[in-house]
Amino acid sequence: MATSHLFFTTLSLLFLSLCSLTLSQEGCHPNDKKALLQIKKDLNNPKKFITWKPHTNCCEDWIGVNCGEANRITILELTHVDLRLPLPAAVGDLPYLYNLIFRKTNLTGAIPPSISKLSRLNFLDLRWNLLSGNVPAFLGHLENLAYIGLSFNQLTGSIPASIGLLPKLEDLYLDRNKLTGSIPETLADLKAQDFGVYLSHNQLSGPIPRNLIGANFSTFDVSRNKLEGDLSFLFGKNKSLRGGDFSRNQFKFDLSNVEFPISLVNLDFNHNKIFGRLPKDLSSTTIRFLNVSYNRLCGKIPKLNDDQIQTFDYTTFFHNRCLCGKPLPSCK
Repeated sequence: MATSHLFFTTLSLLFLSLCSLTLSQEGCHPNDKKALLQIKKDLNNPKKFITWKPHTNCCEDWIGVNCGEANRITILELTHVDLRLPLPAAVGDLPYLYNLIFRKTNLTGAIPPSISKLSRLNFLDLRWNLLSGNVPAFLGHLENLAYIGLSFNQLTGSIPASIGLLPKLEDLYLDRNKLTGSIPETLADLKAQDFGVYLSHNQLSGPIPRNLIGANFSTFDVSRNKLEGDLSFLFGKNKSLRGGDFSRNQFKFDLSNVEFPISLVNLDFNHNKIFGRLPKDLSSTTIRFLNVSYNRLCGKIPKLNDDQIQTFDYTTFFHNRCLCGKPLPSCK
C-alpha cells in the first residue's frame, strides 16, 4: 500500500509540474489568447503579427502585446500597417485591456460596439485611419477613459453628449474628421485639471456653449470649423488656458476688454470677425505666438516687450480694419 501511495503521489506531482510548465509556456490567459488569434485571423494575418503563434508565450513573445497581473492582456498595439479592414469585434473579448492602439493602420468601417465591454480601458488611440460612422455614444460610459484619439478619420455626425460623463478624461482628439452639429454643453462637466480639446478641421457650427465659462481647459483647438458668436468668456486672468486656436471660423465679439490668462502661450484668432481694440496689457503677458490677422480690429497696437517684438511680425496683425503702429505702419 505504501508503494502504491508513493506511486500516485509521484504521479500527481509530475502532473502538476506538467500543468505548471504548460501554463508557463501559454503565457497569457487562454481566453485572451483565443481572442488575439481571432483578431489576427480577422485582420488576414498581417506580417506585423508574425510572432503571434499558437504555441508560444503571448505575454513575452508576441509583438504589440503586453500583460499585467495574472497574465491578462493589458496593451494591444498595432501601428503603421495598411490593413483596409474593420477593427475586429474580438477586441471586446480582452476584458483587462488598458491601452488599445491601432494608429496609422487604415482601419475601415465603424468603431465596433464590442469596445463598450472594455470597462478597464484607459487609452484609446485610433488616429490616422479610415474609420467612418459616428463617434459612438457608448464611449461616454467607459468610465476609466483618460484619452480618446480619433483624429484623422472620416467620422460623421455630432459629438455625443455622453463624452461629458467621463470622470477621468484628459484629452479628446476628434480633429480632422467630418463632424457636424454643435459643441456639446456637457464638456463643461469634465473634471480633469489639465484638459485638452482638439476639434479642428470639422464642420461644427453654432456658438461655443456659454456654460463652458467654468471649464478648465489647457488646450482648446476648434480651428477651421463654422463656429460663431462670442468666445471671450473662455478667457480671464485666472484661467489655465495655455493654447487656444480659434482661427478660420465666424466668431464675432469685442476684444477690447478681454483679459488673457497668465498661463497663455499660444493664441490664434485669424480669419474671424473679431472687432474692437487689442487689450492694453498685451505686452505684460507671456504669449509667445499670437495671430489676430484677417479680423476687424482697430486702434493702436499696444507697445510690445522685447520677446514679443522678436516673434510678432506684421503678419500677426495685418488685414484688419484699422490697426496701426509697430510692426504695422504708424498711426496717423
